[in-house]
Amino acid sequence: VQLQASGGGLVQAGGSLRVSCALSGRTFSGATMGWFRQAPEKERDFVAAIRENGQKYYASSVKGRFAISRDSAKNTVYLQMNGLKPEDTAVYYCVARWPHTVRYYSAEEYGYWGQGTQVTVSS
Repeated sequence: VQLQASGGGLVQAGGSLRVSCALSGRTFSGATMGWFRQAPEKERDFVAAIRENGQKYYASSVKGRFAISRDSAKNTVYLQMNGLKPEDTAVYYCVARWPHTVRYYSAEEYGYWGQGTQVTVSS
């Protein structure tokens, strides 16, 4: 299983970015996929997750601004980030696990991690 993240970059506060995560080696069937982020000198924090059945979960800090979605035909998960703030600056990691877990917000639950993509929001 491989997760290939892409789409990070530099954006001004209030702007938007979309990051993508392409899954290979296994299908999305039965999976939970999502995103964590890690800012310098901070722990990795849960951002969002999506189950095969379409159920979505968000951290309170991004709810209403970020939207997670998936394209099963492309085996790809997206994170649309709107209303970006400087505090959203971090490396964003794509994650996956089989089967679903009720502890979707815990980094320890995910066995598969992408390489990370940098998102920088300037003030």
